[in-house]
Amino acid sequence: MKDFSKELSFKTSRSSGAGGQNVNKVETSVTVLWKVAESEFFNDRQKELIQTKLKNRINAEGFLFLTVSESRTQLMNKNKAIEKILEIVAKSLIIPKTRIATKPSRAKKEKRLNTKKKLSEKKENRKFKM
Repeated sequence: MKDFSKELSFKTSRSSGAGGQNVNKVETSVTVLWKVAESEFFNDRQKELIQTKLKNRINAEGFLFLTVSESRTQLMNKNKAIEKILEIVAKSLIIPKTRIATKPSRAKKEKRLNTKKKLSEKKENRKFKM
């Protein structure tokens, strides 16, 4: 995976939720921003793939963004944000294999039909006969 962390920019803000006075006065929440179209680390095809797969995370200006506020320190949140954005981009670049349709073999078809026949006979034998 290419390390494009030099192209990332960061914004900090106050975290929400529980945490007492630490939350009220310290900006520990980190938002990482990355301009996908201006990246020098990826070719046009890869950029297109990233933009299509991560379109819900990319805003109108073309920035891929991610906010992390898991830790109590800004540095840990920044490291976590870098790690997560690298992971998300790496996953978006994976192209799944195309499925090749196959037909069931003759033996499989016969086995399935024999199983159905046996089950049918078993149920038929359960019926009450006078």
